[in-house]
Amino acid sequence: AAMSRKRLQQLVDSLGRSAKHFNKSEVECLIRLFDTLVAESSNRFAAVGFDRNMFRDALHRAFGMTDDMIMDRVFRTFDRDNDSCISVVEWVEGLSIFLRGTLEERIKYCFEVYDLNGDGYISREEMFQMLKNSLLKQPSEEDPDEGIKDLVDIALKKMDYDHDGRLSFMDFEKAVRDENLLLEAFGPCLPDIK
Repeated sequence: AAMSRKRLQQLVDSLGRSAKHFNKSEVECLIRLFDTLVAESSNRFAAVGFDRNMFRDALHRAFGMTDDMIMDRVFRTFDRDNDSCISVVEWVEGLSIFLRGTLEERIKYCFEVYDLNGDGYISREEMFQMLKNSLLKQPSEEDPDEGIKDLVDIALKKMDYDHDGRLSFMDFEKAVRDENLLLEAFGPCLPDIK
């Protein structure tokens, strides 16, 4: 059930304003892509948008993402109204930052992805969980957790400017501005350059 021409035009106009990194024809393409993906899926949410699995498939197919925990966080970051479904508006606005965001926007986005419990800090435990999850297990290591604890310590040393044992948004932002490579310090949550 493709949307009407008029509805499409309205959507393109409003998203052309809110998703400011895309031009109108790009917005229109993304809306059509959304429609196609939704139509392919025989899902009960499909009228409204993507559920978690459809979104995960899209991330996997389009951007080669494989990390379930991170994809789940990306889903939550896109899903602004927390209804467990990504609407066409959330899709286009989310992709605008995901694909073309300014450094500022990407810092905010990555911080949100990494702040697992949404309390405004990336805690030691959260870092540990994400790093443990994204690193490959070396069968030889007796206690892989030790190495991960070391990495967490290193991350805190480098990024925790106010020395409170966790990363606030200000800590994270300052660290990434000094050293852009730290943007995805705790797991790949942005598409690679290609």
